[in-house]
Amino acid sequence: MTDHDLSAGTDWERPPVPHDSAALITWLTTLVRNREYGTLAELRRARGGTNAHIRAGWYGGDEHRALFERVALLFATYHQGRSTPSYGHGSLGTAARRIGDGTGRGPDNPGAQRLLNRIVASRRVPWRHLQHAVTRLRSCEQPPPSWTGLTDDLISWNDRKARVAYWWSVEFHTPPARGREAQNQPMTRKDTTS
Repeated sequence: MTDHDLSAGTDWERPPVPHDSAALITWLTTLVRNREYGTLAELRRARGGTNAHIRAGWYGGDEHRALFERVALLFATYHQGRSTPSYGHGSLGTAARRIGDGTGRGPDNPGAQRLLNRIVASRRVPWRHLQHAVTRLRSCEQPPPSWTGLTDDLISWNDRKARVAYWWSVEFHTPPARGREAQNQPMTRKDTTS
């Protein structure tokens, strides 16, 4: 008899599977690089349940399976018809500063302001508005947020100490850096709860 024999009356549980957002993004960028458009099209289907969604969920572990499936949908939406993957950079707040047109971008664009306000006002992860933001970035031909960072931020969405929505708003409204010193210093999130 083994330690894991369920018939012996022991309650054996498998250890929880951790999440790995970097591995998810590596897999997704490989799909774009290898031009696996069928798999990317499967990921764009909001209903899920396809083999591609299940595979994306593997990277989320037990606790974040659905979240990783939806991040894969956002990634596939941005990369529709593209042959070169974009890892993105910055937070969603930083990326939203790039939304707009010749009349204004970010805080100077009323549409971008309304979109970010709807995102940061949500208590639950605002999937529909996030998809709209990714679509707007794509249509403006602007880089997306860091996919790994976005995934990690969404995992922490309801963590009051992380204050994800607050920081996205701060990063959206922060004026563009002026001078060489400011450009070399990235904005860091500090714990302001002390």
